[in-house]
Amino acid sequence: MQLDTFQLNQNSGINSSQGEGKLPFTLKDLKAAIPAECFQPSVVRSLYYFLRDVAIVALLYAVANYLDSWYFWPIFWVMQGTMFWALFVVGHDCGHQSFSKHKWLNDLVGHLSHIPILVPYHGWRISHRTHHKNTGSLENDESWYPLTESKYQELPLLQKVVRYYLFLPLAYPIYLFQRTPGKEGSHFSPSTPLFKPSEKWDIITSTTLWICMVGLLGFLTYQWGWIWLLKYYAAPYIVFVIWLDLVTYLHHTEQELPWYRGDNWTFLKGAISTIDRDYGIFNHIHHDIGTHVAHHIFLNMPHYNLLKATEAIKPILGDYYYKSEEPIWKSLWHSAKVCHFVPDTGDKVYYTSYQENEK
Repeated sequence: MQLDTFQLNQNSGINSSQGEGKLPFTLKDLKAAIPAECFQPSVVRSLYYFLRDVAIVALLYAVANYLDSWYFWPIFWVMQGTMFWALFVVGHDCGHQSFSKHKWLNDLVGHLSHIPILVPYHGWRISHRTHHKNTGSLENDESWYPLTESKYQELPLLQKVVRYYLFLPLAYPIYLFQRTPGKEGSHFSPSTPLFKPSEKWDIITSTTLWICMVGLLGFLTYQWGWIWLLKYYAAPYIVFVIWLDLVTYLHHTEQELPWYRGDNWTFLKGAISTIDRDYGIFNHIHHDIGTHVAHHIFLNMPHYNLLKATEAIKPILGDYYYKSEEPIWKSLWHSAKVCHFVPDTGDKVYYTSYQENEK
């Protein structure tokens, strides 16, 4: 099985394979290989990336408003939506407390990064924490986890269409309000199963600020009209959602990534069952979020140290390190075709589909 996996990886641009049983390295081994400074956030450097993103967003708005040309608006939407996504990644670091060592600053910048793009900072932060604590676990992972074959068969047609074919513009908004199939809860309600009673006021704070942002958009739309909303906010927001769903989907949806059941799952097995991808010219713009393996192992590491940390742990991970060299569009197309469900039984399973099984 390892040989077949390795050959398939070579053909598809992915280099890795995993054996069964205990890993030949520990979390301590990986941490020891990384320079200590990689774990130390710099307030100055973190604020630089945040303020740079804000400045670019403001500049794009100024240019779009000045030109006010339908020749430029589509270009603006793609550029501004990409910058919304970059801001999201900054807030993502804040949620992991890797922006700085000061929780108050992390939460402040997290709200400033997330609320303008309609992300409930604390609600998303907590559900994302659940994902990181359970990555690769079929029972407990929070986002982009596979359905079993029997659950896939039971899924209504509309949910199948949205989940497997229309997920880029729709998955994230649906997830905020309803989570994913088989799980219940809303990122806006403190009583949802996602949150502990002690997190009640965090959720109320984020939900209140989110509602205020929606109210502000409603007021501005009332003042300037629906076309204003489309040009200045709705279209860039849709591009942002596509980015968010594309990148997070490709982090964890790949035929070669194993998923674990029950006691066969461990934190480290799950953490390395993700994949690094190359987004070309966008890597630096969205803060190297495609460098995802090291992030899952050490989630408190600032984004600007992930590349250095990855190079340090690759020799230890060896064939357990997943990286795709495929063009993003090709990886997306392949995963959308073959990554539909996992078998109902087995301690270690992989994505497949009926189309794949018929080969």
